[in-house]
This record gives sequence, C-alpha cells and structure tokens, in this order.
Amino acid sequence: MVKFLVHDKVDSVGVAVADIKAGETVKGYIMEEGTEIEVVSKSDILLGHKIALKDVAQGDNIIKYNVPIGITTQDITVGEHVHIHNLKTARW
Repeated sequence: MVKFLVHDKVDSVGVAVADIKAGETVKGYIMEEGTEIEVVSKSDILLGHKIALKDVAQGDNIIKYNVPIGITTQDITVGEHVHIHNLKTARW
C-alpha cells in the first residue's frame, strides 16, 4: 500500500496520504515517473505531513513540486518528519 506521494523525481520530500509510524517501511509513489520507492520512517508522520526522501543539511532548501518550499533549521535525514519543527519558510 502506498503511504506517501512524491510529485517530482527531484523532490526531497513526499507527502503522507496515510498516517505513518516510526520504524515502518513505507512505499511511496513518484507521480512524475510512475515508479515506487521505499523509505523507513524515523518518526510518526501524520496524514498530509512530509517525509524526508534525502539527507538535507541545515540551511539547505527542501524541494517539493521541483521548487524550494523552505529552508531547513537543522540537519534532516531520510525518513524523518519534515514540518515546522525543522523547516522554515524561505519568504521571511
């Protein structure tokens, strides 16, 4: 069962389409390519929240829809929950 969607193959996050539990191996669907990927979740991630697909260093951009959506406030590793606790908007 697919638990997250990825809009573009270069995205650094996927969006949960179901709740994800820490330690769970979850499948994602890359919409641009029509392929699946698997990630082991390091965090509980609620429906609609983001899961990291790549390691991203503090101060780097998070990419979604093939565009930067914000800047990390700490290092993020694959499988972590990406939300306001580790991501801020690039607008202000």
